[in-house]
Formats: sequence, structure tokens, C-alpha cells
Amino acid sequence: MQRGTFRLMKSVNKSIILNKIRISEPISRAQIAKETSLTPPTVSSIVKELIEQGLVRESVLGQSSGGRKPTMLHIDSNAFYVIGVDAGPETVECILTDLTGEILQRTSSVLKKPLTNAQLISTLKENIQTILKQSKINQDKMIGIGVAMHGVVDVETGTSLVAPNLNLRNTPIKEVLEREFNLTVKVENDARAMALGESWFGGHGDVDSMVAVNIGRGVGAGVVISGKLYHGAQGIAGELGHMTIDLNGDICECGNQGCLQTFVSGAAIAERAEKQIKETVGNLTGKEVFELARNGSQPHIDLLRETGRMIGIGLTNLIHLINPGKIVLGGGVMKSEKVIMPTIHETIQKRALTPEAKQTKVVVTQLGDDATLLGAVSLLLVELFNPM
Repeated sequence: MQRGTFRLMKSVNKSIILNKIRISEPISRAQIAKETSLTPPTVSSIVKELIEQGLVRESVLGQSSGGRKPTMLHIDSNAFYVIGVDAGPETVECILTDLTGEILQRTSSVLKKPLTNAQLISTLKENIQTILKQSKINQDKMIGIGVAMHGVVDVETGTSLVAPNLNLRNTPIKEVLEREFNLTVKVENDARAMALGESWFGGHGDVDSMVAVNIGRGVGAGVVISGKLYHGAQGIAGELGHMTIDLNGDICECGNQGCLQTFVSGAAIAERAEKQIKETVGNLTGKEVFELARNGSQPHIDLLRETGRMIGIGLTNLIHLINPGKIVLGGGVMKSEKVIMPTIHETIQKRALTPEAKQTKVVVTQLGDDATLLGAVSLLLVELFNPM
């Protein structure tokens, strides 16, 4: 679908009806009218358009409450497709999905450092071209491309302003990819994309507000309120990793002391193990610390529990500030959830301000390593299904 085309398909009422069908299918026209407060003629007219555009299909007749049996409506998941990209810091991952987020094609490339802006863009292009060739889907069926990029992103221009782990600045991702593929391109910070993906595909039900926290090489968070990402006044909302929890702590890559990230990222866990555990030999990774803990090493178990307490402190601060309905944790560090999660819950129980705050649901993502990729896909779906 060429750039701008699906915006012409949209109206507020059309998006309301599309989203109602998405979250409630199968559903009848009458039920849509009742639950959205739109008039039955408006619903019928818009549904007719959506069927003609291939976004909605009718199914076998539903249950009758006395009169004629209603025809039920569904989203036609194969009507259109989306490409999602997770860019960096180690690899570029690329997927093709249908409207339900089912992954149909996948490809990836390792990023070789040092890297230039041109090399990153070239790698993005190569992966997207591979997906398009593999799928053999008509480009008119493509809604667009969503890119989840680590670091600071200007979402209006689709520019990666700072990608610290790649040592890149001012990478014009949206501009170049839209020119290359003539498709709508959305670019977002990876943690925020993950949050939106959780809200769409994570199976969390009708949660009005949620935060997704990605704990891996760094610590980032995304805030979703009423189905939409919150960016903040200057676009840096969600930088949970740079919350100061120790004024006298280690220097963070951001230049401040004692950021949460300097305690709980994978690299920070490994560094703490080397400093605190005498038996440690050689340069450990966070993954190796987890393996030692899983094999019964009590010092490494204790270190991960301490990590859980620090994460719990950060999440308690988050609860007090935003009071979300749910917090979803992802990233490589959360692969050690069996050791870490009990301590996280225990810390929140001890520190949260009210009994209700203590009951904030904190869970580990069920989307696994695909959480950010599906988040990239959702950047396009939210444009299609959510009201403007």
C-alpha cells in the first residue's frame, strides 16, 4: 500500500468500528452500534466500506435473540500485511506479519562494528528486500514498515538521534526507507515499541494503562495509556534506566552516577559478580552469572536476588509516579525470572505506598524475544485501528 493510502481509508468512526471488531470479534453490526453509541445506519455504511476494502469479512450467522439471526463480523487477517524491524544493537531482525501479528516470514543480519549510518541503512534495506522477495505478496497489500530502534528517536521525522551502543547519530531511517520502498514507515524507540506490542499482542486484556520494561544491555521502558504511547514533552519518557538510585554509585554511560542501569543491566550484573564474588574467574557475562545461579551457586543466586531488589525499587518508584494497571518485564535479564521475580514482588510489597499499589500486576512477557519485533508491527496497526 503506497504511502498515505491507508490514511485516506481512515476516519475516526471507521477506526472506532475497526478496533471494536478487532477486540470483540465475532460481533454483529447491532452490537457494534450499541457498544460504540454510533447509529445503526452509520455502522452499516462504514462496515460496507470496510468489507469492500477487504479489511472486514462476514461469517456464519450468529445466535438470534428472537428475530433474524445476525451476520457476524471479523477482521480479515490476510487483507493486509506489515513488516516489523528490530534494529540493533547486535543484529537487525525483520519479520512479516498479517493483521493479527502472526509471523509469516523472518530474516536477520549481524551488525558488524564499527558501523556507519550508511551501513546501518543498507542492512535495513537488505533485510526488508529479502522479506518482500520471500513473501511474494503484492506491495499494495503492505500497510507499511515499523522500525524499533534502540536509543533516542525523533518519532515525527523517524530519525535515530542517538544510538549509543552503535555509536551513531542522526540516522534518517524514515526518510530513506520511504524513498526506497514507497511505503509508510514508522520509527520508534525499541522499549516503547515493545510496550505497544505488549498492549496489542501480549494477551493482557483491556488494561487501560501499562508499562513495559526492557532489561538487557540497558534498561528502557514504554508507557501505554488508553492504547497509545506516551512520549513526554521532549520525547524521552520511559528512560527508567537513568533513574538515580544511588548518589554515590558508578558512573553510567549517560554521565550521571548511580543510575538503575548501572546495577541491573546484563553487563552490570556481570561486573558486580566479578567485584563481589571471590570465586569468579575471568570475564563473565550476565548470561553466565545466570547459568551459575541455575546450577546452584549460592553467591550467584544471592547476587541475582539483590538485582531483583534493585529492580523492585525502580518499579516501586515507577508505580508511585505513573500508577499503571500492569507492568510487563522483558529483555535478556528476565530470562532469570525464577530467581529474580520473587524478590521483585517482595520489594514492591514492602515499599509500595498503598495496599492497592502493592497489588500492581508485574509479569514477564509471554512474547519472548519477539516482543520488540511485534511492537514494531504494532506501530502501523495502531495507525489503522485506533482513532486519530
